[in-house]
Amino acid sequence: MNLTQEEYNEMTKKASPPSPAAKNITMAFLIGGLICAVGQVLIFAYQNAGMDSELAAGAASITLVFLSVLLTGLNSYDNIAKVAGAGTLVPITGFANSVAAPALEFKSEGFILGLGAKMFIIAGPVIVYGVSASIIYGLIVYLFGLY
Repeated sequence: MNLTQEEYNEMTKKASPPSPAAKNITMAFLIGGLICAVGQVLIFAYQNAGMDSELAAGAASITLVFLSVLLTGLNSYDNIAKVAGAGTLVPITGFANSVAAPALEFKSEGFILGLGAKMFIIAGPVIVYGVSASIIYGLIVYLFGLY
């Protein structure tokens, strides 16, 4: 079956249901904002418990990662993501989910070949390119005395 690009685009348009963009954007904004608000509430709570602002921010991050992984393990994170869309991609919770989900999916293959090998299947490239970019940036700043 040989299709031109226009024919393929027309077939794709017919097969794809329309996306309610306004609803999706609104839900992503609300749920993403709610996740950020929970993080801020955690920071305030940890500060009220006696932590300084830096330590409270770290503790709030750890708590958000824990909650994200817990919700992933309970199969609730995917249900939230279906409603919130991109709103669940708030960096720390989305990243924790992208590490935990493949690990849980492949746990039946064992701790080494399943959980250990597949844990970073989604997040691995992000980590590699993030570390690589920071090293290159650091070298540029160092070599050209931009610090």
